[in-house]
Amino acid sequence: MSVRYLAQELYRLTRKVEDLERALATLGPEAVLKKERMQLQTELLQAKHELAHVRAVLDAKKEPSKI
Repeated sequence: MSVRYLAQELYRLTRKVEDLERALATLGPEAVLKKERMQLQTELLQAKHELAHVRAVLDAKKEPSKI
């Protein structure tokens, strides 16, 4: 994967995480929409894992090898 592609994915996933966090915050603490809340939390957790993975791969690509 190219560094450019990884940077674009990092930006896309950052926006996705922010959008999911915002959507979760608008639901409020009430448990009326429990199924929807659980689904948003699951999506948010997956997006955060993807974001961390892409960030790690990008960081590894940016660092010059010391061999």
